[in-house]
Amino acid sequence: MANCGPTGPITDLNVSHMNKYLPLWALALSMLFTPWASAQLTSTLSRGQAAEVVHAIDGALRANLFDTRLLETDDYRSIYKRMQSLVHDGQDKAAFAKAFNGFWAQGPFSHVQLMASPQRAEDMAAYLDAMRVGPNATSLAWHGDVPVLTVNTMMGQDTIQTISAVFAQLNDKASPHLIIDLRQNKGGAFAVVPLVGHLIEQEVDAGFFVSQNWLRSHTELPSAELVQAEKPWQGWSIRSFWSDVQSGEGLLRIRFVPMQPRYQGPVYVLTSRKTASAAEMSIDALRAAGRITQVGERTAGQMLSQKMFNLPQGFLLSVPIADYIGLRSGRIEGKGIAPHVPSDASQALEAALALVKSATQTQK
Repeated sequence: MANCGPTGPITDLNVSHMNKYLPLWALALSMLFTPWASAQLTSTLSRGQAAEVVHAIDGALRANLFDTRLLETDDYRSIYKRMQSLVHDGQDKAAFAKAFNGFWAQGPFSHVQLMASPQRAEDMAAYLDAMRVGPNATSLAWHGDVPVLTVNTMMGQDTIQTISAVFAQLNDKASPHLIIDLRQNKGGAFAVVPLVGHLIEQEVDAGFFVSQNWLRSHTELPSAELVQAEKPWQGWSIRSFWSDVQSGEGLLRIRFVPMQPRYQGPVYVLTSRKTASAAEMSIDALRAAGRITQVGERTAGQMLSQKMFNLPQGFLLSVPIADYIGLRSGRIEGKGIAPHVPSDASQALEAALALVKSATQTQK
């Protein structure tokens, strides 16, 4: 993908306190709150206002969800009934959003999130494109002569820059093995590009996204031949991705290209049940390229692309506007990616180090 990254005001966000159910864009909102705005978020909803929000949530899903057939299932009908239970007087906005998100933690598909916010969706999109997430996004540690690159999020211009800087450092040191730790990585955006690009020798056609435009006019997913005929999507902008995936036929082909410096040694990637979204895309692409051994647990199976929409009463709703299908793994949502070497997540690093040791002894 071509580097056409955004510029503008950037705020650091410490990712070390990521909540189990809170995506990074929602945490980013908290960095933008003023005392006045925070006061607005604790205001209460009348019964009529709560009903308006529930109706708007359903409308946003029906207008933008990648596959509206999912809204005709018993799972969604059950969720909608629970949503209607929120229609009563005197509930503050934060409590309303928390209850809704509690329903969706066990919902029929991932990447749905409600948040009370003083920001408009379009302002948040611009902010997410330019944001810096702070030093806890990545780290490099050494276990003897084995480097362990931990990447906790795929968000952040600084994450992109740091990943490339680490590969330059590893190239200088000629490290014979590399471990990449994605056990806490719940996804994000374009840091996936350098993480894959610095490890591949040839272009990798990873998969494709499909949105409502495709799925409402086709009974089947596009064939591999049709996907190959599409020009690969290029860009580093979340806003342009959202626009492009929802326009035209609703089909975007994803290709990763080699980046310099290229790390050529064996790579072990650690995963857990929390490893999700863009992190799963990186694993799928690197496995397609034959570049990694995955160690740990099956990934989360949360591989959709979400976009934020404005709702009444000062709410934002993220809706999954596109589904991702890997050319190697097929659909990842709801399934995840099984490891080559199964291990409890807490023991995955030790398992990978044992593999490194065994490979080193074999080479001798």
